Formats: sequence, C-alpha cells, structure tokens
Amino acid sequence: MSGDRTVLWTADEAAAATGGRLAGPSAWTATGVAIDSRKVAVGDLFVAIRGPNFDGHAFVGAALAAGAAAAMVDHLPDNLPEGAPLLLAPADTLESMAALGVVARARCGARFVGVTGSVGKTGTKETLRHVLSAQGATYANEGSLNNHWGVPLSLARLPADSSYGVFELGMNHAGELGPLSRQVKPHVAVITTIEAVHLEFFSGVEAIADAKAEIFEGMDAGGIAVLNRDNGQYGRLAAAARRQGLTDIWSFGAHDEADARLVDCSLHATCSAVTALIRGERVQYCLSQPGRHWVMNSLAVLLAVKALGADVAAAARSLSSLPPVKGRGTRKRIQLPQGAFTLIDESYNASPAAMTATLEVLGKIDPGAGGRRIAVLGDMRELGARADALHIGLAEPLRNAHVDAVYACGPHMKTLFDRLPAAMRGAWTETSVELAPIVTGTVKGGDVIMVKGSLGSRTGLIVDALAALDSGRESEDKAASRTTNQPQAAAQSAQAPRG
Repeated sequence: MSGDRTVLWTADEAAAATGGRLAGPSAWTATGVAIDSRKVAVGDLFVAIRGPNFDGHAFVGAALAAGAAAAMVDHLPDNLPEGAPLLLAPADTLESMAALGVVARARCGARFVGVTGSVGKTGTKETLRHVLSAQGATYANEGSLNNHWGVPLSLARLPADSSYGVFELGMNHAGELGPLSRQVKPHVAVITTIEAVHLEFFSGVEAIADAKAEIFEGMDAGGIAVLNRDNGQYGRLAAAARRQGLTDIWSFGAHDEADARLVDCSLHATCSAVTALIRGERVQYCLSQPGRHWVMNSLAVLLAVKALGADVAAAARSLSSLPPVKGRGTRKRIQLPQGAFTLIDESYNASPAAMTATLEVLGKIDPGAGGRRIAVLGDMRELGARADALHIGLAEPLRNAHVDAVYACGPHMKTLFDRLPAAMRGAWTETSVELAPIVTGTVKGGDVIMVKGSLGSRTGLIVDALAALDSGRESEDKAASRTTNQPQAAAQSAQAPRG
C-alpha cells in the first residue's frame, strides 16, 4: 500500500486474472493502474499499451522510475534495469487489462449504473458520483475515460469494497457501446438524450438511438432503463430495451407520464430551483448548476438513484453542493487592471444541442457596467454533410441570448459568422491559436465571455489565454501544457471522449 491508498491488486491476483507470468520480484502490490508514464503514481501497475503511434513498452523504464510497483508487458522491453518487476501478459496488454477489469467487476458487490447519451453524459455521471458518495463508497470513471481504452482501465481501478459504481459509456460508431456495456454489466442504464451528433458516422438520429441502445446489451432482465420521455427517440429506445428482455423502463422529463416528472423550475444565472415528482415522491431542491439542461439531467439522476435503491431525498439535498465539471461550465472571475470579467469554460466539447443549452445560460447572466456578452465558438465536429447548416442554426440561439459579439474559429463556424449581423461579428480565424490573441486583446472589465467548441477545435487554448490575463495568476505553465506535443499517443487515445 502507498500512503492511504487501498491495494487493488497483489502480484498473484493480477497474474491469475490475466493468465500472465510474473518476472522479477513478485511480492508487489498495486494501489492503482496507469497507462501513461507521465501520470504514474507511486504504487501503480503500469500497463504498456500499444497505441496507433507509440508503444507504451518504450516507457516502462520511466514508469518504474516514477514509482510504479510493476509493469504489465507483452514482451520484454529493452534497457530495463535487472530484476524489474514485470507481469508478462499472455496476449496483447489491452486484452489483459480488460481481463483485470472483468475480475474487478466480478468481485465487487456494488450496484452499477451506466450512463450514455448524445449530450450530458459526463455531467450526469459526475452528478451521480456526487450524490451517491454521500450515501456510500462510490467509484466512477475519471474524466471521459468512456471508450474501448478507458472503460477497461476504469474497471481495473475499481475498488472491491465499492457500494456504487458509475460508468460513463461513449461511442461514435455503431457496435462500440455494446462491448463496453457487457464489461460493466450495469444494473441501471441512463440514456440522457438522443441528438444530432456524430452525423458523420450515422445516417440520422434513429441510427444514433440504435447505437446508444447497445447499452442494454450488458444488462440482465432485472435491470432498469432510465430514458428521456421528452425526447423524440423515447419509443425507439424503449422498444430496444424490451428486445433485450428489460421490463422496467422508467422515464424522466416534463411529460405527464414521466416517472421522474418536472413539476416546476425557476432558472437563474447561477442555479435553479426545482420541484419534481420522483415515482410519486415530491422533492424540492436547489441545483447549483444553471440551465434547463442541468435540470432535466438532475431528474435522470434522481430516478437512477431510486432505481439503485438509494435515498432520493438525500440525493436531492446533495444537488445544492454539486461542483462544476472542468470544461463544462466552470466559471472564473479574471481580474484586469480596469476591472474583472467573467470567464465561462465550456471548451471540452460541443454539439448543436449543447451549444443551444449553453447559450441559454449565457443569456441569463448580466454583464457588469459597460460589459458585453461574448461568445467564443469553435467548430462542432463530426456532423457530416449537415455540418454547415447546423452551425448556421446557432444564429437564432445567439440572438435569443442577446450576445453582443461572436468570435469564432474553424471552417464551419465561418458559415455561421458570415450570416451574423455586422454588429455581432467580432472576428473569425481558421484556428484557435490565431483567435486567442484577438480575444484576449478585446476583453474588458464587465464582460461575460463564454468559450465553447468540440475538443478537436482546441478552444481550451483560448480559455487558458484568457485565464493568463488574471493579475493573480502564478504562472503560464498550464497554458503551455496544452500546446506541448506529448510522446504517448496511446495514453491520449485512451482518454479521447466518445459521444
């Protein structure tokens, strides 16, 4: 054990789980599992994943030097110190890491919930983590470790004594989500909503719904599906759940027949007041994250809590202390010599539905004296042939939010930018790197500035550039880290989000 971290794997347990062979010292214990040598903590089992550009075996020595307890490899790397603690996997290390996850899931008696959907997955997952943690030991996958790398890694890190397990499951192609669900085996499956995302890879929203419905494939007949009753794909998803043998199909929304029904809500700039009926139980609560989209997903959370057998009233009370999720609405006051402005970081990802919801929130925030509402937008990716039309469709939400100026980057955002009123057009550039100095040069005290784009549009660079204006900021290390190419594409691929 390292510090107060719980032992996840002994050497013998890891070898038995994977069918691997121990080499070197075999008395080690692992308190974590890592695939990125730059993020290894003392006591981790480092798994040398072979990625599309780099092979993790090249970084085994660095991982051990950083304090890894041992390394899982499928061949002996060069230039290792004599007697290095190794677990020799019988096949590809990704397969062996998945085998660790299978055993970890089997030995854990927790109640599991899987979360997917076109938008709102990570926020819903983090909300479930927050409210369930007050009721028992809760484990959830970190960040967006929701794909064919991230899910087995997250399962391998699962503590055996967890009471609740919360797993975000993502995809951007058909056939990806089913295998993930079969690994997690959720007792409860939440589908937040189905929207026009990843259209580059799907024929339409019906095909997206079918792919999301793969989450039911890992469930047994006693599982519970939690679906958005207000979404146009509700009937299609419910039918898919029934085909998988599920009979308990619960719904949330404003619909009169929803099991978690919104009775009333009051939306404010920094929070929402909500009244809802959760399967007949009336609850009133304050939700610390603003926006109707957060309100609707909070209904899904409370319904999932009910399905897990946890305390709904206690969970509702916990919603008042829900912290923001990085890159998904975090706010910061940035001090300038002539006053402060408000920075809203929505840079992690974007889709038409998420853009619209975020702009509604921006519209409820009053700028300071002499300030403006500013939207800084990067391209929404993977929208296929409808990309330009869907970007142009943001013009109305921008007007409804009373946005004073739009700064945009990317070829698809150019189609929107050119159709905005001249008074609203701030600047457009091809890339976020070019846009960042323009935005930092125009922002002033009293402004409210929201930054949003798909991860690939790299609008996080603009967030960092704006944060660097803060007179209280200690260094520019954080901003520099976003632009530095790191050598381990395998580790980066493991954390690339899926929708």
